[in-house]
Amino acid sequence: MAIELKIPNVGESISEVQIAEWLKRDGDTVKKDENVAVLDSEKTTLELSAPEDGRLKILHPAGDMVKVGEVVARIETNGDTDKAEEKKAESGKRESEKSGKKPAKRSEPEPEVVSDFGTKRGAPAKAKKAVAAAPVRDNGDAKQPTVVEAEKDADEKAEARERAAAPAPAPAPKPRVSRPGEKVVPMTMLRRTAARRLVEAKQQMAMLTTFNEVDMSVVQGLRKDNQAEFEKRHGVKLGFMSFFVKAVVDALKQFSQLNAEIHGNEIVYHSQFDVGVAIASDRGLVVPVLRDAEKLSFAGIEKAIADFAKRAREGKLKPEELEGGTFTITNGGVFGSLLSTPIINPPQTGILGMHSIQERPIAVNGQVVIRPMMYLALTYDHRLVDGKEAVMFLRRVKEVIETPPRMLIEA
Repeated sequence: MAIELKIPNVGESISEVQIAEWLKRDGDTVKKDENVAVLDSEKTTLELSAPEDGRLKILHPAGDMVKVGEVVARIETNGDTDKAEEKKAESGKRESEKSGKKPAKRSEPEPEVVSDFGTKRGAPAKAKKAVAAAPVRDNGDAKQPTVVEAEKDADEKAEARERAAAPAPAPAPKPRVSRPGEKVVPMTMLRRTAARRLVEAKQQMAMLTTFNEVDMSVVQGLRKDNQAEFEKRHGVKLGFMSFFVKAVVDALKQFSQLNAEIHGNEIVYHSQFDVGVAIASDRGLVVPVLRDAEKLSFAGIEKAIADFAKRAREGKLKPEELEGGTFTITNGGVFGSLLSTPIINPPQTGILGMHSIQERPIAVNGQVVIRPMMYLALTYDHRLVDGKEAVMFLRRVKEVIETPPRMLIEA
């Protein structure tokens, strides 16, 4: 018995995926629930598992684009399936040869003729001969074209005008000649989608970035004093991201333009605070969303982010977890970035960029002191957000991070 392995439904707007990699070879024995393939979609990467024990028969190679619901492999639970199907096919072929039947000749559609009144109709054989033998009208010495010839001439002239008005086709790109040592690989669907969306964002939005810096002394002190107890109680480390999620939600409540989107000629102000958190994976950047972030505790935020990061590495994030964010936070500082200008994730109107923490000399109360400082960057859509609001939003984030109790007092 053979069990079909189909492409599952991976999201409402996703109709096809790409087979990125087969984890098993054709003919390999697989176990139930064992991952056999990696699939790339426009939004995420996921793995395809075997529904039963058996032998894998691959129908589509890696790199193929396949529709949702399409059969890409079979799991043969006994060894006779292929043989039975081959015998059946061979038997059908022999029967066809014995019968001597030839495939039916495809009937040709009847040609159309144009009547003297300009209407088209199917022409029987007699009518075709009549048209072919139709005499040319004689008006003195000049031969006058028939209605058919006149209409044909008019059509040809119209086609010529259309060809002249049409823009010249873009020249085909020249094939690239690879140099020795180069490696050429196709882009994944996730990478192609990210590239397309980033270009669209640059083309459609009036993006502008404003900067500030924040003293991380208080947050670092809180983490140091509470890390052991926090980890013991919640089973997860207390990171910086939970502080910034809290600070961003506080600022979004005061500056609603940054928690909104442009929809045609209307502005949609979101009542919920669904904060996307950018996470790097081996297959590309993904931005899972913390739903109703204003309701989450520090522990809830840290647990959710740790779970997102783990499943991003394993390719197990669900498409719906990557949709519907109203604001995004990205942290290039974990890779050593000192400063950057992040690109907005449409249709959102803002994104906050965190960066490396470095000890720098700053002036405090007339004295030069060394403090752990981080640059912050807020990129915003200037079509909806004015510079004043963007600067004040970033200042509010800075105030909350430098003096966390203010968030509780002023709430």
